[in-house]
Amino acid sequence: MAMIKGSGIAADQPRQGSVNCISPAGLHRMAYLEWGDPDNTDVVICVHGLTRVSDDFQVLARALADRFRVVCPDVVGRGRSSWLKNPMLYVVPQYASDMVTLIARLNVDRVKWVGTSMGGLIGMALGALEQSPIERLVLNDVGAVLNGAALGRIANYVGLKTEFASRQQAHAFLREIFTGFGPMTDAQWSMLLDPGLVDLADGRVRMHYDPAIAEPFRQTYSPQALQGQAPQDLSLWPMYDPIRCPTLLLRGMESDLLTHSVTQEMLARGPRPQLVEFPGIGHAPTLMDDQQIKIVRNFLINGFVSA
Repeated sequence: MAMIKGSGIAADQPRQGSVNCISPAGLHRMAYLEWGDPDNTDVVICVHGLTRVSDDFQVLARALADRFRVVCPDVVGRGRSSWLKNPMLYVVPQYASDMVTLIARLNVDRVKWVGTSMGGLIGMALGALEQSPIERLVLNDVGAVLNGAALGRIANYVGLKTEFASRQQAHAFLREIFTGFGPMTDAQWSMLLDPGLVDLADGRVRMHYDPAIAEPFRQTYSPQALQGQAPQDLSLWPMYDPIRCPTLLLRGMESDLLTHSVTQEMLARGPRPQLVEFPGIGHAPTLMDDQQIKIVRNFLINGFVSA
């Protein structure tokens, strides 16, 4: 069994860590999982979607750990991290601030970034800054305009049903919610869903996240907020256009969040990313498939996608 030098830990097993971050409401703890040589200064940070966890990247992280130090945080309010006292701080600026603190903890000036959905928005926010720490950016099924209908769909489930009578009931519910992930085996579904379930008494389980993460979201996109009006698209061009680092845009061809037309406009603006689309997948590619992993790995190493 391969070992990380000096650590006593198997190379394919993550180390757990955490860092204290600050918000207007005080301090909170952000947990993370880490793979690879802890002395490696070539760092990849992988950040999950709105209701997901760091464990989403365990397959990708193991595939990258021979070359990179791979760090996968639980964004505050999720997984092993603290919950915020003020739910209105569950927004991208706070998440980006937390990631700057994490990068400082890692003691590196530059990082490579893989962000799925919300994780991609955080990457965009950091990538748009002058003297950005991001040197290569992977945006996984997220972009410069978020489709309003998809945002409304997400608002209809986030934080509304977080407890289940059994793990089996939770799996059935979540597999329907996340059909956009595309075809997967039962083992792959378990690998994705089980880390996000917390056991309660009498066989019940709950979702890992603070239900209040939905509050800023619902104030704009819930049926109550919309009052019968169609949800509007969310334009993020001012956050996208300043990005200049090499960028890879991944898209599920059936995605409702990142539309084809927005994708085509993104190719001609901002960082002018390379694009790879995956048939039969919606929102969002899981980055567990061998082909998806190879594409991401090649980009992170070389700065381009091999033919």
